[in-house]
Amino acid sequence: MGGDHGLTVTIPAALNFLGHSPGNRVLLVGKEPELSSAVSARAPSAGLSARIELLAAEEVVLMDDPPAVALRNKRRSSMRLAIEAVKDGRAHAAVSAGNTGALMAIARYVLKTMEGIDRPAIATAMPNQRGGVTTMLDLGANVDCNADHLLQFASMGAALVSVIHGKAQPSVGLLNIGEEVIKGNDTVKMAGELLRASHLNFYGNVEGDDIFKGTTDVVVCDGFVGNVALKTSEGLAQMLRSFIKEEFTRNAGTRLMGLLAMPVLKKFSRRVDHRRYNGAALLGLRGIVFKSHGSADAVAYEHALQRAADAAAHGLNEKIAQAIALDRPEAIPHPDLKSLSSEPPEDIS
Repeated sequence: MGGDHGLTVTIPAALNFLGHSPGNRVLLVGKEPELSSAVSARAPSAGLSARIELLAAEEVVLMDDPPAVALRNKRRSSMRLAIEAVKDGRAHAAVSAGNTGALMAIARYVLKTMEGIDRPAIATAMPNQRGGVTTMLDLGANVDCNADHLLQFASMGAALVSVIHGKAQPSVGLLNIGEEVIKGNDTVKMAGELLRASHLNFYGNVEGDDIFKGTTDVVVCDGFVGNVALKTSEGLAQMLRSFIKEEFTRNAGTRLMGLLAMPVLKKFSRRVDHRRYNGAALLGLRGIVFKSHGSADAVAYEHALQRAADAAAHGLNEKIAQAIALDRPEAIPHPDLKSLSSEPPEDIS
């Protein structure tokens, strides 16, 4: 029911997902009259109809509802019932395009965090120059983090990449202001030491441009930095697309060149199409929950559904539990910050 477009996106996306995934089923949670009407209007085949189940909800979490209101006052909302379906085993995963803060609050309250996880994190995939994706977390769930949290994020991110992309030992980078060990604040320095002592395939410190170079499979940071980086990259992509369109529509000559360049432009557009990477995982919960972008269209939302289905089918939470068990913070020596090299003062003479 959520997102910017509601049922006009989620219903077509769910039906397309079923058409492309014969072994899966969908449980549509929302206001029953509207759901029934939307599904009937799409006139799915008998085979698709048999794999659709409706779960009636009395309320809807609005995009501007404070998380506390959604959690305490809307206990029969479609978002709450969808997550409870995961807890009860009625569904393997929940996907929502609704209010992110409410989704995280409800999911954490209903599902609880996994053993060994202090805080859930939001992770998503971003395209890189190598033709693959870089998985980045946290993207906004945790503004203030300590080194232990960053270690947990790294373990969860590596598990996600291993499950979704089939990489046995994903490389992990720690987002910093420089590659050198002496760079960064105390939290990042401590996190670097913990990651070096962990069982993870730790590459070392990476910088912002490494996200899109594809230097590592996973990039770890706190939620404040991650959210700023994500929104900056989205804004840059939109600006570049706008600039290219403006230049090719400036006059008759540039429009002709645009027609000649159309095959290349289409390939470029597909490579940077954010819809292909839609679906952020809320990692660290005792159940699988994915967040779709609120402005997602049917293509993007279908990708979120597929990512959630892949995570469930390949045992994402079991993989996270194994990773966390190997690298519990209490089992890794924590160095004294004073023992870590500090950056020498800049010579201003």
